Amino acid sequence: MTAPLPLCVVGAGMIGMRHVEVAQACDTVRLTAVVEADAGRRAALAAQGLPVAAALDDVPGETRAAIVATPTPDHGPSGQRALDLGMAVLVEKPLTGTIDEARALIAAARAAGLPLITGHHRRCHPFSQAARAALAEIGAPVGVQGLWSVRKHDTYYDVPWRRQPGAGPLMTNLSHEIDLMRFLLGDIAQVTALTSHARRGLAVEDTAALAFRFDNGALGSVLISDAGASPWSFEQSSGENPEFPRSGLDYLRIVGEAGALAFPSLTRWQQPGGGEVEWRKPFEELAGAPFDRIDPLLAQVGRFAAVVGGALDDVLCTGEDGLAALEMTLATALSGQTGRPVRRGEVPGDFRGT
Repeated sequence: MTAPLPLCVVGAGMIGMRHVEVAQACDTVRLTAVVEADAGRRAALAAQGLPVAAALDDVPGETRAAIVATPTPDHGPSGQRALDLGMAVLVEKPLTGTIDEARALIAAARAAGLPLITGHHRRCHPFSQAARAALAEIGAPVGVQGLWSVRKHDTYYDVPWRRQPGAGPLMTNLSHEIDLMRFLLGDIAQVTALTSHARRGLAVEDTAALAFRFDNGALGSVLISDAGASPWSFEQSSGENPEFPRSGLDYLRIVGEAGALAFPSLTRWQQPGGGEVEWRKPFEELAGAPFDRIDPLLAQVGRFAAVVGGALDDVLCTGEDGLAALEMTLATALSGQTGRPVRRGEVPGDFRGT
């Protein structure tokens, strides 16, 4: 049996501690340190019996991998330092704050010959992988329609930085949807965004309507809002996060030349009997197979450990995939601010969403 991968977690905030929990629960990794710069926080963690370190340079020498879960501006520096120390790296989404920083981190990982993974964990759900496989049943993709709308509690915006441009649903929540659409339908070529802050009246947007063009010719539309109350979002549809009540309602619909697929239920609509698919024929509704609920972060770290051990994986979000998701997320922000479509390759390398 292969020995568990010695791994550290960098950052002891909310998401960092989720990764600590996951590392402790995963049979194929072994937590060597929680890296936390704040001395008081570090002492509290040590009092809980956790192994701690003040910096990456202080973790045990046996450590072969790092999960970087610090604030976004630190993703590049911490990721780079972990690579310098010979560690494979999994970086929480977004990969970095800018395209230039992401490219530098990818280049460093390539030069070091070490895996670099972006923490877009929704790919690790069995129903996400099954959806990608089911697309073959509905023919060439025509379009996708998504609705992500939740009303965040009002005190969420008591934190000053959350009221500023760059902290709204586009930069905070959309990147998950961008990566999932890329996972299912391939690269996005162009985005056009309309944004509004009419409901909350803050400097940051609360709602955006987005139109996408994919490289394969498919089109897409997504309405995203953190001011509109609804049961439609990945979190509520899937029940992934116990903090959000599960609605079980599909929030994404994909249309192909031969049928349609709803996500995440995987309900499929097709015309039985063969022959030409056309609008005068009735559709058959096919229920998707049920899936056991899993912890996608646990599945992600298990896959990460396997990759560090030499396995190939076509589900995990690579550094390059993370860069692509970051670029198109930034493109939506740029489009919303300029009022024009933004194509892949047009986002300035130092643009941070404002």
